[in-house]
Amino acid sequence: MDQAVQDLLDKQAIREVVLTYARGIDRLDFDLVRSAYHPDAIDHHTGFDGNVDEYIAWVTPKLSAIGGTMHHIGNHLVELHGDFAISEAYSMSTHWGGPEGVGMVNFTSGARFVDHMERRSGHWAIKERWAVREWTRSDEGRFVNPEGAGPRGRRDDTDPLTLLRKTIQSL
Repeated sequence: MDQAVQDLLDKQAIREVVLTYARGIDRLDFDLVRSAYHPDAIDHHTGFDGNVDEYIAWVTPKLSAIGGTMHHIGNHLVELHGDFAISEAYSMSTHWGGPEGVGMVNFTSGARFVDHMERRSGHWAIKERWAVREWTRSDEGRFVNPEGAGPRGRRDDTDPLTLLRKTIQSL
């Protein structure tokens, strides 16, 4: 295969790792989150440093206590270095809802996911991640109820994406 084509395929695979992580976090699908990392991966977030299992144990109760999150991935550059890569993806992440006393909720933050990616047995995943927080803005008192009836995101198996997957798989 032509090297330029292989590079494009590798970059797309790495981008999908980052998007898989975001989907998993937003849908509380921690198996999906885990799939974005190699089993021995390390993660560095605001208030956390440790391996992927420790990260999931740390983030699960925090995210489960609030109404939801939405991670938007923007600028994304990938530098390939053989079976290693540097991935830098900008993210704006909104966190909302939840009971009093669960910590800061109703905020949006700007961050960069700086990832040391590694290809093992043909599979790209995060070897080490730095979630670099650039800024945070409180959105307290700014959220409003939906303007009418319609589809709503869910963090369980009734989410429209999950239902569509089940429909497609049954065809």
